[in-house]
Amino acid sequence: MDIFIACLRAFLIGGAFCVIAQILIDKTNLTPARILVVYVVAGVVLGAVGLYKPLVDFAGAGATVPLTGFGFLISKGVRQAVEEQGLLGALTGALTTTAGGISAALIFGYLVCLCFRGKPKT
Repeated sequence: MDIFIACLRAFLIGGAFCVIAQILIDKTNLTPARILVVYVVAGVVLGAVGLYKPLVDFAGAGATVPLTGFGFLISKGVRQAVEEQGLLGALTGALTTTAGGISAALIFGYLVCLCFRGKPKT
């Protein structure tokens, strides 16, 4: 039963992020790319002030998988690197903590390119 509750929490929080993005797409002139940037920056800001961690504790993957979770990971990495390395950590912390996810995205994207052929839009 505990796993069902955890999945339900993740679904509800992740779904809420999707609903907010869809409302922004439908009701404003914001492009999906700008909404992406807003979500990442919101995750950084909420992570930096300590408000995103309780959401991660509550929702698990529902809060860490969306773009706001990427922003939270950036703020967490920068904070940790600044504590360890000082000002230099502000420049290297984000890259260090997100390197695995970025590498996976590049590798899987390359593998998909090898398997499928792109078609021009008509």
